[in-house]
Amino acid sequence: MHRSALRQALEDYLATWASGRPVKGFDLARERMATARFLEFLDSTPHCFERSHPVGHLTGSALVYCPATRRVLLTLHRKLGKWLQLGGHADGCPRLAQVALQEVGEESGLSQFSFWDYEQGLEVPTRPLPFDLDVHLIPGQLAHLHYDVRYLVRADSAQPLKVSPESEDLGWFSFEQARELCPEESMQRQFAKLEALA
Repeated sequence: MHRSALRQALEDYLATWASGRPVKGFDLARERMATARFLEFLDSTPHCFERSHPVGHLTGSALVYCPATRRVLLTLHRKLGKWLQLGGHADGCPRLAQVALQEVGEESGLSQFSFWDYEQGLEVPTRPLPFDLDVHLIPGQLAHLHYDVRYLVRADSAQPLKVSPESEDLGWFSFEQARELCPEESMQRQFAKLEALA
């Protein structure tokens, strides 16, 4: 049941971002390929939500945004040494939106935050709707792929932050600062999408 819910969310995601929403640098062909890759992986194994699956696994993450200050919250990942959005492993949970929300609380110390219904006004049945999809390699002795389903979360940047053991640092950054800190295409794509919406 939950697998079918994720499938529907992925299909709704593609339909929403393929609807002509004006986003600078948006690549519809890339979005179609990414969605197809996620759907294929979802159908390939019953263990796609487990971190023990050696080929890779689905993860949930969130780009946290403060509308009042137009800043995004990023974490300096301890193992990867990169500034990234918050997120983590599903550990068997197929509700990736809830995984993302849980990770936001655990990795930031924020006490008040919620999904930002960026799709409001569109006839999209999935709530919350994924905001971005990305497949990336996690290096190491047991290198594997993360199939990351990303959501958009809003929070007040005046709240205190608490750095988790998985992170070296946390901070709120303007779009300009975030782009300088995060040169990876997958991060730049998220900032472009968010800036277009904001």
